[in-house]
Amino acid sequence: MAKKNNKKAKKQRKLLLALLMLLLTFVTLSTSTYAWFTANKTVTVSSINVNVAAANGLQISVDAIEWKAVVTNDDIKRVITAKGTDTDTYPTAVNQLPSSETSLAPVSTVGTITDGKMEMFLGEIDADAQGTYKLTSTKSTETNTTTGGHFVAFDLFFQVQAETQIYLTNAAQVIAGNTDSGIHNAARVAFIIEGTKAAGTAAGEIQTLAGGNDAIIWEPNNDVHTAAAVQHALNTYGITTSIEGAAPINYYGLKAAFSEGEVLTSTNSDKFGQVTMDISTPAAGIEQTAFKPVFLLPAGVTKVRVYMWIEGQDVDCENNASGGDITFDLQFSSNSNISGS
Repeated sequence: MAKKNNKKAKKQRKLLLALLMLLLTFVTLSTSTYAWFTANKTVTVSSINVNVAAANGLQISVDAIEWKAVVTNDDIKRVITAKGTDTDTYPTAVNQLPSSETSLAPVSTVGTITDGKMEMFLGEIDADAQGTYKLTSTKSTETNTTTGGHFVAFDLFFQVQAETQIYLTNAAQVIAGNTDSGIHNAARVAFIIEGTKAAGTAAGEIQTLAGGNDAIIWEPNNDVHTAAAVQHALNTYGITTSIEGAAPINYYGLKAAFSEGEVLTSTNSDKFGQVTMDISTPAAGIEQTAFKPVFLLPAGVTKVRVYMWIEGQDVDCENNASGGDITFDLQFSSNSNISGS
């Protein structure tokens, strides 16, 4: 009788151990970090600064009227807030600069352009009945605002006297502010050439250009990740990378809105498209040997639409990175020679 009781006790212990292992596995899976900030959907990027500078005689403007060497947050906001007033110099502008109250949220794109604007998609993660995290998507379209939106979008105008190759200098970077969560490693910037008019053309005619067909997508900080992002890349996407000196990672961006959940590693061609960066640069502080060519400008005034966002499909866009603040610094030059800039 004692032997039967011992056997029964051993079976119960084995069953209990198996249940504990199953529970541990479930807890491990359910607490793994995924893209799109599953831990707290309301915590994103706390503040955004945008600075744009031109070197070597280039002229830039936010309205094709007032030409400057440096454009800041205040210049972009002026165009937005002046709309419909006596000081409105760009009535057709659709500039979006989220405030620190609304902030940036992760979005994704493959760079598709419709009517001069890039299609962006907001992602959301939820677990299905089996506990598998799945992604759904809604379209996020910019409006003329300083208080809303999930990404930055604004127009820049360049004026050159002759055909000119434009470069991103070493001062062009995306860096963390006072709070370094690593989210700046998931940042992206895109440029869309909307069209060119001869110098002297009426500003209103230049402002309404919307002929962009291709998005030039730039990934700053392509070679660095936090330790949490390295683990996340392996656990979620099966990608092996490193904290420093990493190779650029291609990914599948969103190209459609969809309400039926897809697993994060999906490559469904109706909903996702592979993205390869047009421009990749190392993290701030790592000296580049040459400036990066970004676009070729014809003589005259060219309208360029600029997008800045946090790429939700980036391996660096994970729960540990939510929060923090970001500064986007752009500097353009007509000179490719670093020592001569």
